[in-house]
Amino acid sequence: MIEARRISKFFSIVNKEGIAEGLTACLSVTLSIEKGKIITLLGPSGCGKSTFLEILAGLQAPSEGEVFIDGVRVLEPLPSTRAEMDAYRKRYRFLSPLANDLFRDRPKHDIAMIFQDYAVFPWMTVLQNVTFTLKLRGLRRAEREKQALFYLNKVGLGASLHKYPSQLSGGMRQRLAFARALSVEPKAILMDEPFAAVDLLTRERLQDDLLKLLDSSGITIVIVTHDVAEAAYLSDEIIIFSPSPGTIRNRFTIDVPRPRRRDHPELADIQERISRLLKYDIDNESEYSI
Repeated sequence: MIEARRISKFFSIVNKEGIAEGLTACLSVTLSIEKGKIITLLGPSGCGKSTFLEILAGLQAPSEGEVFIDGVRVLEPLPSTRAEMDAYRKRYRFLSPLANDLFRDRPKHDIAMIFQDYAVFPWMTVLQNVTFTLKLRGLRRAEREKQALFYLNKVGLGASLHKYPSQLSGGMRQRLAFARALSVEPKAILMDEPFAAVDLLTRERLQDDLLKLLDSSGITIVIVTHDVAEAAYLSDEIIIFSPSPGTIRNRFTIDVPRPRRRDHPELADIQERISRLLKYDIDNESEYSI
């Protein structure tokens, strides 16, 4: 289970006059996600969805709050006051900065992240991209290629092992990102607009591929998307974020059994309700501003 408790993220930005001012990306977001569920985060641009996702992944520390995966804290908030800094130093006084970095403040290995731009290494072949990831995760040399081949075959890239990303289509590069994420056998995969860079037909094919890959795997999926139809088709639950600062605005549970038809009447009804809600929020965004 992923459990986010009262997550807030504050940034300091410089305005056009050169004066520093505060920006709240997300505010007191509390969310529990059951194992094996697919959850999507929807909301207007700039509402903190991607920031919240990166906090779940441990790529950013929250300003306030905590994230736990199966009871293990992902990353603790950074100290923001002198008192918190003194307490932080006291807690880690027996650790060198290197040890603290390695053992305390690094994202745990049971999370994988997939980005919109694939984030694959262009100078490595398909096979090398996956084996390098497994090397970083500490897998022994003898096991790396075997595990990489298993997952590359699973996503349909078994015939493209020695190609470079530039020689692959957009859909194939995203399959490579899937293989790399799956190969570390994580408890959770977090995806930030994973299908935004491909055309509609490829996007739908990749959505179906994702559902097949995750069938009965028990992996928890959290997806940030702006595509309401995609959210309805994939999700067990859709979380609607309010305009900035991002908070949980609404939640929609989807009980349509899989495999689903994209034109299922219940999905169409949910899409219509969410689209109206998002339009209302965008049209009245100024009312949410602080």
